[in-house]
Amino acid sequence: MKRRAWLTLGAVLLGGGGVVTYAVASPGGDGGAAGRAKRPVSVHDLPLRATAGGEELPRTRTEQFSMLGVSWADAGKRLHGTAQVRTRALGTGEWSAWQDLETDADPLEDPRARARARGASEPLWVGPSDGVQVRVVHRDGSAGSALPKGLEVSLVDPGVVTDAEAKAAEPAAFVAAGTPTDSAAPTDSAAPTDSAAPTDSAAPTDSAAPSDSASASDSASPSASSSASPSSTAPTAPPSTVPEPPIVPRADWGADESLSPDPSEYNADVKAVFVHHTDGANDYACSDSAAIVRGIYAYHTQTNGWNDIGYNFLVDKCGTVFEGRKGGVDLPVLGAHTYGWNRESAGIAVLGDHTTTGATDAALASIARVAAWKLGQYGADPATTVQLKAGASQTNYSGTSFTAGSSYTFKRISGHRDGYNTQCPGGSLYAQLPTVRAWASGPVQGLKVTSLSGAGLSGSTYYTKGAVTAHWSTSTPGSLISGFELLVDGKAVTSVAGTATSASATLPLGGHTVAVRAVHQSGRATTSAALNVVAETTAPAFTTTPKISLRTGTVNTSAVPVTLGSKATDNTALKSVKLLSPTTVTYGPTTTSSQRTAPSGTATTWQMRAYDYAGNYRTSSPSYTPVILQETSAVKSGSWTARSSTSYLGGKSYSSGSTGASLSWTFTGRSASWVVSRASSSGQAYVYVDGVRTATVDLKSSTTLYRQAIWTKTWSGSAQHTVKIVVVGTSGRPTITTDGLVYVK
Repeated sequence: MKRRAWLTLGAVLLGGGGVVTYAVASPGGDGGAAGRAKRPVSVHDLPLRATAGGEELPRTRTEQFSMLGVSWADAGKRLHGTAQVRTRALGTGEWSAWQDLETDADPLEDPRARARARGASEPLWVGPSDGVQVRVVHRDGSAGSALPKGLEVSLVDPGVVTDAEAKAAEPAAFVAAGTPTDSAAPTDSAAPTDSAAPTDSAAPTDSAAPSDSASASDSASPSASSSASPSSTAPTAPPSTVPEPPIVPRADWGADESLSPDPSEYNADVKAVFVHHTDGANDYACSDSAAIVRGIYAYHTQTNGWNDIGYNFLVDKCGTVFEGRKGGVDLPVLGAHTYGWNRESAGIAVLGDHTTTGATDAALASIARVAAWKLGQYGADPATTVQLKAGASQTNYSGTSFTAGSSYTFKRISGHRDGYNTQCPGGSLYAQLPTVRAWASGPVQGLKVTSLSGAGLSGSTYYTKGAVTAHWSTSTPGSLISGFELLVDGKAVTSVAGTATSASATLPLGGHTVAVRAVHQSGRATTSAALNVVAETTAPAFTTTPKISLRTGTVNTSAVPVTLGSKATDNTALKSVKLLSPTTVTYGPTTTSSQRTAPSGTATTWQMRAYDYAGNYRTSSPSYTPVILQETSAVKSGSWTARSSTSYLGGKSYSSGSTGASLSWTFTGRSASWVVSRASSSGQAYVYVDGVRTATVDLKSSTTLYRQAIWTKTWSGSAQHTVKIVVVGTSGRPTITTDGLVYVK
């Protein structure tokens, strides 16, 4: 459905000499309750008329639209300038920044069709809007060059067509009828200024635009012999070497087939695929993609005057593929997407602007799938090149000249700019095309095993008890992969789908290699680097049973300082030793001792577990009891004085300065420590073990310390021992103070 309304066109001379035109549509009707139900696609053509007015935007609005573009009467003429638009958001009334329209759109190759068509910019998706302003800045800065005749702004409302769209429509998105307020209209500060106008460096230059040879002139028209003529007879769809990707048919995105009454035309085959972007915002919701496709379809047929949408396929940022031009997705339908090269190719357009922002991986994967499928119908490898015959004489974006009727080398997957003088598909997406070719052609890229669960890695070897799960990653999306195989010693033992990222197997005892083979949809296979894996079930052994021995330090009734010692070994590779009780600690494989504390008078179980890298383990759980023997339990000789203080172990101690005075304790255990008080006036003592003097201990300390285990002794096993301490009678500081003896049983 097309409607015509009048826009007011004003012209002012910018400081740089450019002419600015702006347009404001007359008030549109209220959508009301009906606007919240289904509504058809419509295009509002708004002619521009010059007035003596300035840049002020009247407080008026348009009917609802979401896409727009500028068109003019003669498709053979080009708009020598930069067309810019800004729009007012439906609902909020906020005005957008100025946006450039891409005016270097491809003309039609057929002179007869071109005579009936209009020249037009590429359509720009702006989202639901109800106001528009347009300006054109001449590229050469001259105010004298005339604008094309019949200049119009086409506003496209993609409507609400499908049941899902009608259900999802939010009433808040529709604005009641009325005159916008001052706050909704642009202010002087929002009006175009010299700084807002494109500068010479920002405006497209002659070298960036299609040259005269690329314009719709007689010299650019393809001759009858320059390329094979398309046929209206539908050929038989050949099978492809790869699967067909999911494609949303025209009926499902809401195509109004009455807009395209002419029959489809067909090429002989598809030798290449040209990638495009549609321009417009990238922040659209994927739920709006069908509406964007409908808008482009309506713009191409109602504004450009074409017989159908130009692209064969369209892809959104979520990777959804939409059928474009009618005639059968599996047939070589003649499109209108790349001037001079349409008769041997298919066109895939990505929704959005990818000049500075790359396409999503999902979009790239879908481009690769569609391209591989279409090229595969004719036995073509997406990674190769092909000779294409030029249908027009022109120069492409990089300056390469083409002559109609001559053949030129193209990559099977090329960008729009490779064939025509345009920035399309944008610099960022164009830089991603090597990735698309690699994904489409195969083999699978970036295959690597990222981890092997059920196994532990020591050095370059994995160890397992048998059951393992390999995890992997690829840079090629799973949608382009037929499947994966888990290889053990070079033989496939498990097969999984192309979207899988792991597979499991149980290995027999012994050494093995484990790898992953990825099979691309093209049949090309690649194999990851092999992992060395040893399957074994022998548990580690404790060559030294966990034991505690007394050490120096401060003694309390609840915390006696001890050293925990153990040693474990494994027949392959010991991984760790864990203390599980009375506390939890993990030690490395080479650690054989650690400092701990233990409560006195209570049996404590020291449970330790040794693990190897395969996951085998052995547990040892010995129990030990530190016992405190107070000084009162000792056999004494000589003169000793009892002392009382909370600082002493058990609240009491013995002191003596008499040379030869002694205390002795007899016990059955495997470790002992003598506990004393220390001060700057403390003297020395001899220590006898089982009747043999083994040490002379000096208790002197610059600071006063209590309950200090100052001397320790540990035996290999538990036995009866006697420890005796004798006062030396050190000159000037003869006194020693003892708190008792601790032993481990």
